[in-house]
Amino acid sequence: MAKLSKLTPQRKNNFAMFSKELAAIKHAHLYRERKIFADSIRDFASNDYLGLAQKRKLAHKAYQLISTQHSHAPKASMLVNGYCALHRQLEQELKTLNGFEDCVLLGSGFLANIALFDALVRKNDKIYIDEKYHASGMYAAKSLGERAVFFKHNDPQALLEAIDAAPPKGRVIIAIEGVYSMDGDIAKKDFAQIACLKNALLIVDEAHSSGCIGKNLLGYFDYHNLSIAPNFIKMGTFSKAYGSYGAYILANKGVIDFLCNRAKSIIYTTALSVFDTALALVNLAYIQKHKQKLAQKIHAQKSLAQKILARSLNRPIDTMILTIPFSNTLCMLQAHQELFDLGFLVGAIRKPTVPTPILRVVLSIKNTPKQTKKLCKIIRNYSGA
Repeated sequence: MAKLSKLTPQRKNNFAMFSKELAAIKHAHLYRERKIFADSIRDFASNDYLGLAQKRKLAHKAYQLISTQHSHAPKASMLVNGYCALHRQLEQELKTLNGFEDCVLLGSGFLANIALFDALVRKNDKIYIDEKYHASGMYAAKSLGERAVFFKHNDPQALLEAIDAAPPKGRVIIAIEGVYSMDGDIAKKDFAQIACLKNALLIVDEAHSSGCIGKNLLGYFDYHNLSIAPNFIKMGTFSKAYGSYGAYILANKGVIDFLCNRAKSIIYTTALSVFDTALALVNLAYIQKHKQKLAQKIHAQKSLAQKILARSLNRPIDTMILTIPFSNTLCMLQAHQELFDLGFLVGAIRKPTVPTPILRVVLSIKNTPKQTKKLCKIIRNYSGA
């Protein structure tokens, strides 16, 4: 066996160079690290909108469900031998519930967006993307060159102008989010109407809208009372309101079949965890059974926050995401620490996630009205910081 050569001083320096980059990140107050927070801290930071991540009875039901299966691990890609009965059951439930022809599961929302952008945008196509779309879509768009066109955030007129200015020879594809995770605003109904007008595929990233908005808590299409058209595509995740992990894409059968044959993040990744699939099934059933009660709790949280913060925010609170902008990162981090010292954990969001620093507050229904009221009274002082 050949001996490993020792690293020369020069080669050691090549590896040590990351210390300079890390020092620069820390100096700019952009350093991030993994932390485990005490259970006593009130969580207003995570995307556990409905509090399902803490419901042990649901986790136990998922364990009982997985115990009936031949295998408790996915073993392989879905297209080799990793596809199991629970995967199929979850896909069937999702497509029936949401009114789509077909469905495919993926390992995460990031992988789902990679699949959609990488596979669907062909040589003569163009994809028109909201400028505040999720980073996974932006990452995939980098490889598309001139085929990716960005339009002003949540502005239907800007989208129309972008399409009309340079229409593609091939397909028009539009990408928006149901609820924008760093702004908390809901995509306008006009985008679905434009997609039908332009005979375009409409991708709606529903990671932060499924389980949170709509009469049936099904997201953007439900909220705007839209019938599902053949050109609509819904991408959602299980890691937010659904209290599990993984993602799904809903579309017509032709789109799903094409993705299964062309999307690298479906073909070359192991199938979704079987336990996470079981947990998603259990939690999905729970949400639909209790949707009216859950919707009332969501409304109560939003109304309470609106009542306290109406004057300082000067904008409506339409979703469970509340953002407080700051003039600089250091001031935002100081406010974040002050809240933490008072027992509240909120999101401290900086570049490159957002252009200007914000505190991101999630009005999860797992927190009591009393806790939400106390937090809102404190952050009222930060509004417009």
